[in-house]
Amino acid sequence: MFTDTREIYTLVKAFEDRTIPKSEWTHQAHLVVGLFYCRTRPFTVAKNVMRDGIYWLNDSHGTPNTDDSGYHETLTRFWTGLIADFLRTRTWTSRLEFVRAALGRFTSDSALFRSYYSFDVAKDVRARREWIAPDCQPPAQR
Repeated sequence: MFTDTREIYTLVKAFEDRTIPKSEWTHQAHLVVGLFYCRTRPFTVAKNVMRDGIYWLNDSHGTPNTDDSGYHETLTRFWTGLIADFLRTRTWTSRLEFVRAALGRFTSDSALFRSYYSFDVAKDVRARREWIAPDCQPPAQR
């Protein structure tokens, strides 16, 4: 768990510099970077920064961004939207408080998206390429 904001900034910088080792690019790391961008940018910008950064990071890891590998548009927008919605649930006193609360809520539930979709969104080629809104619960983004 993060003990100070420097750890958050270090992770975001490593994401931006594409120096996060593939083994450390975990669900939690995705969340922290998304949390940072949602807290510092409007949603429409945050989702685009996440998209571009994940593409570039995948390239640096040698992970192809194809129809069955790499970047997934729907899942990235789903999680970024969920994070943006969580940010609006209250006034956070600090970035660290927000990150800790959101990690407590979302880290252990990496398959949460499955309850929002009636199909296997993770394996769906169209969902990997373009945003598909959830069809079982209200969308996690505007």
